[in-house]
Amino acid sequence: MSTDLPALPDDFARVLAVAAHPDDLEYGTAAAVAAWTASGRAVSYVLVTRGEAGIADMPPEKAAAVREDEERRSAAAVGVHDVRFLDHRDGVVVEGIDLRRDLAREIRRARPELVVVNSHHETFGAGAWNSADHRAVGRATIDAVGDAGNRWIFPELVDEGFEPWDGVKRVAVAASTQPTHAMDVTGYQEAAIASLSEHAAYLTALDPRPVAEQAREVVLMTTGDDDGRARVRFEVFG
Repeated sequence: MSTDLPALPDDFARVLAVAAHPDDLEYGTAAAVAAWTASGRAVSYVLVTRGEAGIADMPPEKAAAVREDEERRSAAAVGVHDVRFLDHRDGVVVEGIDLRRDLAREIRRARPELVVVNSHHETFGAGAWNSADHRAVGRATIDAVGDAGNRWIFPELVDEGFEPWDGVKRVAVAASTQPTHAMDVTGYQEAAIASLSEHAAYLTALDPRPVAEQAREVVLMTTGDDDGRARVRFEVFG
């Protein structure tokens, strides 16, 4: 992979990472999270769903509890202990006012300077269609950053005690087909592998190979670079 992208600016102390499902942040992005927490930055996670529709042979009510537990352990593996779930329905997330309000509330709560979210684009590359949930959550998160800073959008949030927050400097879109910046995560791939490995029930449902083997393959593929270093790429707004 190309190494000619500029470095992601590091002028922030607080990060809010948003994802549609448990495991979404673990496919490479967790290496960046591990680097941020190791440097003393505060990182919070918001999961829009509990991933309850993600395991074909497990009923949603059981899968929700399993996947929430896996996500909390996965986050802890890279130093994140503030993990919130919004309880939108997995597989049919609606990109609309309710989702924007819920995300604006979490942005006001966490008061981040950097917001990270997975790709909102239609594809992950040639022949790889992006899911409806990913697209909806990505776009709604970008919109919610603006909503969070405007007192007159969702004034009910002020009544709930969440004052406007316009301190987000930029949004970093992970797994984008149009990356603009890269972050060196050399030394943090093992933490990312450990993080993804916590999603054992989910990964086993997808592939019978050992979970650790799957996690290592994915993380090395998504963070590997042609100069022997490791990088996570982002499309940056702001």
